[in-house]
Amino acid sequence: MSRIEKAKGFKHSRPGLWLSIGTSAFGAVTIAKDVKKARTENDTLKLINALVGAAALITGTALLVRELRQLGDDDVLLG
Repeated sequence: MSRIEKAKGFKHSRPGLWLSIGTSAFGAVTIAKDVKKARTENDTLKLINALVGAAALITGTALLVRELRQLGDDDVLLG
């Protein structure tokens, strides 16, 4: 198995999914800062941009959690 194949496999492994969820948590901090800044500047367009980014982050995280659960369902040891 080549390094590229291993890297692609890692993305869909349990540790890879947890890493992706953790990365999303850092993205949430950035979005929270953007929302706060947009509110203090009273900038509606920046606020909408931050909220759309938050929706994308939530959706992406939900997809990762679903994939993580599906991995658990396929695991023979988990029953």
